[in-house]
Amino acid sequence: MPRYTAPVKDTQFLLHDVLKISAADIPGYSDLDPAFTGAVLEEAAKLAADVLAPLNPVGDREGCVMENGVVRTPNGFKAAFDAVRAGGWTALDADPAYGGQGLPHLMHTAVNEAFVSANMAFQMYQGLTHGAYSAIHVHGSAEQKATYLPKLVSCEWTGTMNLTEPHCGTDLGLMRTKAEPQADGSYKIIGQKIFISAGEHDMADNIIHLVLAKAPGGGAGTKGISLFIVPKFVVNADGSLGARNALSVGKIEAKMGIHGNATCVMNYDGATGYLLGDVHKGMRAMFTMMNEARLGVGLQGYAVAEAAYQNALAYAKDRLQGRDVTGAKNPGGAADPLIVHPDIRRSLMEQKSFVEGARALTLWAASLIDRSHRMGDADAEGLVSLMIPVIKGFQTDKGFEMAVAAQQVYGGHGYIEEWGMSQFARDARIAMIYEGANGVQALDLVGRKLAQDGGKHVMAFFELVKAEIRAHDGDARMAGFAEPLKQASKQLQQAAMYFMQSGMKNPNAALAGSYDFMHLMGHVCLGLMWTRMAKAAYVALDGGAADRDWLEAKIATGRFYMARQLPACGMHLARIESGAEPVMALAAEAF
Repeated sequence: MPRYTAPVKDTQFLLHDVLKISAADIPGYSDLDPAFTGAVLEEAAKLAADVLAPLNPVGDREGCVMENGVVRTPNGFKAAFDAVRAGGWTALDADPAYGGQGLPHLMHTAVNEAFVSANMAFQMYQGLTHGAYSAIHVHGSAEQKATYLPKLVSCEWTGTMNLTEPHCGTDLGLMRTKAEPQADGSYKIIGQKIFISAGEHDMADNIIHLVLAKAPGGGAGTKGISLFIVPKFVVNADGSLGARNALSVGKIEAKMGIHGNATCVMNYDGATGYLLGDVHKGMRAMFTMMNEARLGVGLQGYAVAEAAYQNALAYAKDRLQGRDVTGAKNPGGAADPLIVHPDIRRSLMEQKSFVEGARALTLWAASLIDRSHRMGDADAEGLVSLMIPVIKGFQTDKGFEMAVAAQQVYGGHGYIEEWGMSQFARDARIAMIYEGANGVQALDLVGRKLAQDGGKHVMAFFELVKAEIRAHDGDARMAGFAEPLKQASKQLQQAAMYFMQSGMKNPNAALAGSYDFMHLMGHVCLGLMWTRMAKAAYVALDGGAADRDWLEAKIATGRFYMARQLPACGMHLARIESGAEPVMALAAEAF
């Protein structure tokens, strides 16, 4: 059975040596000293390793079962969910006014990684509830907040998001679900939603569905969409649970992965719903959560890759196959361990350098969300909004790639279910699709985010990278980081300039290159993170840090990324500058 150990040391290095959170001016960060964050992360690590990880193969094997309209989660899930609730983990960054602990979103993100790596399908029940909490916290009335938030914070009740319909996924303007106004101010919700994660289960007393639907008078397209709170059980005025609402599960989807999470078809047959926010402004309420939600999915990309990498590394050190071409490294054995072979090293270094770079990028983005929310910093909001499609799209693409690479290290055993590597690959695959498929993320980046606020935020990112490069002028030790980053940054700017020059005349020229641009920018982002991490490691070494071997390994891993991964930027630029013609040359009938 696969094993998992949370990377507490690496996370602490990022929080305190790279991000320097204790000295940051963000409210609440001054309380995040190394002793405190270390204690939180260590406790999360124990829960992840001892409780959640052993249930990961159980959930994959058993899945969720529907019996007479009731969904049963896999054996052990309910007891584990009780343990997560009892530990206060569901309330970590929630508002203290509703029972939360009020910690920064950064700490929620760091803890969330451990739980996702240990058991992604299980963590989704809590993660979706956090999204519902956030939407109601921002857009709900005082009465709605008082009614729903305390129970969502504690996860006594869980939450969902209901967007997709059988005929409509990304294009929500095609939505058919209706909301009919009632005399008492409520609405009757009529329609069907699909792909609803955690839509029904046996781990909470109530499930609070947030449902997009069209109310009368809104017009065509997304302008007519409103968002509604639709509880499984109607909540009485005194907070007790009343009658079962007119909603039901049509079926549980049979899926490629995340079997432990109930992905449901939800039928709304005149269910009572309550308007959340303003009528016909449902998309605005939904987008409140998008940065946090898509950051969370980007985290899933590298978190599952981290778990897969840990197991591939252990296997490579243990499995004896062949001899080192430079001389036997295990002369007393029949063969040398896999890890002596350069191609296995290449694969493991690709996995390691991606995961560590993506972790740094995700935690930095979480700190930007905190700066935006806690300080009202519009520049931070703009910068993180620019980064989110990159984090979601690039990190989930590469995360799946790295999970497959980890599986490959096992050879034939990687294809056998009992070793667990298949589950990592299958679970990671969904992250490329949900919360906005990655092609849509690329279109969002190029079609919306680059030009947002007159291009202010992408220019700020370019300047941020240039400042990082200038900071290492004359530092010979950092040349292996600053120079490759400078070259990659120029290629990113050249690609953006191509879009500006060609996109107005031929929009397809930009759209055909959008996916490559997302990956090009992803590599630049990780190059920036590795440059920051390398500098922090050198500072620690110069300061006499005790764990020199660990810090030197960190620098060597970064050098690998800059030398072996960052050159992909040139390939992506060449593809972008080839324009739309190679992509659009064939008529639809010629395929």
